[in-house]
Amino acid sequence: MRLSLVAGPHYVADVDLFSRTWSALRAAVAGLPDEDFAQPSGCRGWLVRDLVCHLVIDAQDVLITLATPAETEPTRDAITYWQVTDTPPTGDDPLDALTVRLAAAYQEPRLLKFHLDDVGAAAGRAAELADPNLRVGTQGEVLTAGDYLSAYVLEWTLHHLDLIAHLKDAPEPPAEGLARTREMLEKIAGTTFPASFSDKDVLLVATGRRAATDTEKTALGPLAARLPFILG
Repeated sequence: MRLSLVAGPHYVADVDLFSRTWSALRAAVAGLPDEDFAQPSGCRGWLVRDLVCHLVIDAQDVLITLATPAETEPTRDAITYWQVTDTPPTGDDPLDALTVRLAAAYQEPRLLKFHLDDVGAAAGRAAELADPNLRVGTQGEVLTAGDYLSAYVLEWTLHHLDLIAHLKDAPEPPAEGLARTREMLEKIAGTTFPASFSDKDVLLVATGRRAATDTEKTALGPLAARLPFILG
């Protein structure tokens, strides 16, 4: 666990990557035609509109966390912020159900786009202004702001893949975000995926967003039996 309060080059680069991956995700949403909001997303049980509503809530969480300073030592870092579980989301969680109802209440995609652009831009500005060494509290844990924002590179990248899962013309996540998220996922899971796998394929297969092909299962070997890694 990283407890140092001195921001190194990789640390600062991840904070910058937060901005780039978040901007790319918001731009992808802004470019969607209205009919795409009724398409399924890569999140089980959620339409694209439900996922976009979740991103609004995520942006609010970023704002809340960056405005919640903590005095105690960090208890988590960008990697240990995430935990691997064996239970995939079912959509029955009360907050998940609330997200679906809230998304439906927007009725028009332009209203949902506007809210994400408004709150999302504020979260982006707050991240750029945050001292990466500041300790912040979230979900009963303490992280440096830099580690918290680094953890969200994974969040934005995976949800960008969820957004475009069934959309042919939507832009892909930034390549550097895919690479960093693969690196983080391998550290979280304590394993390494074959070099023959692209970063995108690692993220999709490792997290159960798609099934591995027979060829991929052969390349994975015993690791195939451990999949998927459900992050929570």
